[in-house]
Amino acid sequence: MKFIKRTLLVLLLRSTISLLFRARIYRSLGTYHSLGQRANYSATDADLVSLIRNSKDLKDPDVREIISQGLSITRKQLHFTAEKNDIDPNKLITSRSAHCAGYATFFATSCNFLLEQHGLSDLWVAKPQIGQLYFLGTNVHSYFSSPFFKDHDFVSIENKKTGVVFAVDPTVNDYLWIDLVTYRK
Repeated sequence: MKFIKRTLLVLLLRSTISLLFRARIYRSLGTYHSLGQRANYSATDADLVSLIRNSKDLKDPDVREIISQGLSITRKQLHFTAEKNDIDPNKLITSRSAHCAGYATFFATSCNFLLEQHGLSDLWVAKPQIGQLYFLGTNVHSYFSSPFFKDHDFVSIENKKTGVVFAVDPTVNDYLWIDLVTYRK
């Protein structure tokens, strides 16, 4: 009986630590490599513009608050599907379902709109990236034969003057609430 209690306590402790430090663990084990960029879309649909414009009011935000707001908008608006669908955020506003490419373009469009709205677009730009995920240095895409898993989209938010880059995977954020990921150019 003592063994079972001790084992359950260890499992509970490990689970709690994993949950609390999931972002740090994910960033230390996984790395995103860019293969190129997807097209950046402007928010032209009136419903999309309204959704972004009427999101939480940010007073004098920095880029991290813009990223957080963009993730919140994307997470609330989209749900994941493996089905082939559009990646244009102006169309996703009504379909509301997307795979990783749609999540990335929707998030990048939301971020760029917010950056413009708050006067930060001269300094920062969000770019949807086509990439691959490496786990402990190994390309995970090489283990899948399906064309669906040949790559994975994420977004880089780059400072135009300093070159500082924040990388975000809005799909992973939707499921694991992990904001920033590790990125290698």
